[in-house]
Amino acid sequence: MHTRYSDGSGTHKDIASAAFKAGVDVVIVTDHNILVNGFEGYYKEKNKKILMLIGEEIHDQACNPQKNHLLVFGANRELATFAENPQNLINQVSHAGGLSFLAHPDDPEAKAFNEIDISWEDWSVQTYTGIELWNALSELKTVVPTKLHGAFYAFFPSLVAHQPIPNTIKKWDELTANGNKVVAIGGSDAHALKMNMGFIHKTIFPYDFHFRTVNTHALLSSPLTGDVTLDKSLIYKALANGHCFIGYDLPAPTKGFRFSAQGKDSSAIMGDEISAKNGVTLQAKLPFHAEIHLIKDGQVIQTWKNQIACTHITTEPGVYRIEVYKRYLGKKRGWIYSNPIYVR
Repeated sequence: MHTRYSDGSGTHKDIASAAFKAGVDVVIVTDHNILVNGFEGYYKEKNKKILMLIGEEIHDQACNPQKNHLLVFGANRELATFAENPQNLINQVSHAGGLSFLAHPDDPEAKAFNEIDISWEDWSVQTYTGIELWNALSELKTVVPTKLHGAFYAFFPSLVAHQPIPNTIKKWDELTANGNKVVAIGGSDAHALKMNMGFIHKTIFPYDFHFRTVNTHALLSSPLTGDVTLDKSLIYKALANGHCFIGYDLPAPTKGFRFSAQGKDSSAIMGDEISAKNGVTLQAKLPFHAEIHLIKDGQVIQTWKNQIACTHITTEPGVYRIEVYKRYLGKKRGWIYSNPIYVR
């Protein structure tokens, strides 16, 4: 998400206020090519509080077009000077103790709004933490072939989201099938963009609307404490390990979703590895009834309709993950995307 320090329209205080309205616990602000100091910490409003963390979205501004955007969390130092070489940038993030996620891997052009394609191109890179599987703003670019479409969705933003861009999901499955651990996160990419078309003046996706849609839900090893340093460590450790899932929270809250595995001598949650020896029981639990797909190595192997839980027993190694679909505003839409459990 972005503020006036790069190409957003709001301040850090605006983002905190929007987070309170939307009911999220933590926001990570990632302005373009600048690590903004002085805003990280807890923000309080009446009896509520949210934790704001500051990261960065880095890309080579000298490159035309400006592709290969990298989200950097927890590095605690300015790294935009390394933007020219994506692999070197990823290495520098790692050396600084940070996490790196390939931002909006598929981000198509939107000619009607003079928006160019800024997808990730350098797939030779290695040792990054993961990818931004679902970027809400990238998806908007796929449904606005004309300015009229843009005006329509400005007034009816709830109709935009359907699922992550299919090619991004396909690429993620390819990466994990090759033996790599690649953590998937969701991003609002919130800018609170101002649109002016004749007499129409509208903010595209205000921050608080964005924060009610595509979110990353992290499963922490212990509850948040109120201590910024400790809580920051808990959150980044969960993201680093893939102990998280992507939830589209507008149709219904996704909080409470779980995907786990139980073996003879061990158990696992999203992001973990577990041995296939003697069999593994995979279980998913939802907060509401929906359509559940169990996916192994990129292929759907079992589907459950209108269920709140499911179980699958396997002895086969593979990369297992869950996708959940729910009907909303007349269409079946992606609701939950788990990180994988790696059965070895």
